[in-house]
Amino acid sequence: MITNTQKPPYYAVIFTSVLNQSDPEYFRINYQLRKQADKLEGFLGEDSARNDYGISVSYWRDLETIEVWRKNIEHRLAKEKGKESFYKEYKIRIARVERDYHFKKNRSL
Repeated sequence: MITNTQKPPYYAVIFTSVLNQSDPEYFRINYQLRKQADKLEGFLGEDSARNDYGISVSYWRDLETIEVWRKNIEHRLAKEKGKESFYKEYKIRIARVERDYHFKKNRSL
């Protein structure tokens, strides 16, 4: 399901990555991190897809909340674990969303 976000503007953190190999611990940590992010008032949601190459786009009310998340201890520890064990490569981009459009096919019978 596509994440519903607030009316723009808001921010998107785009995280692209390449895994060394599939590891169940990676998915467990991701799940725990998402639960932590959900507790932040300015976290709006996340869309992601993963195989060897992954992309996650998280949505945030403001840059201040992104900074709170960046400093979160569980997030920081997970980033270090990722560098040591999970990732061949990753890149993070932060963008301000000025407009968004949504299409959803109506499935009425």
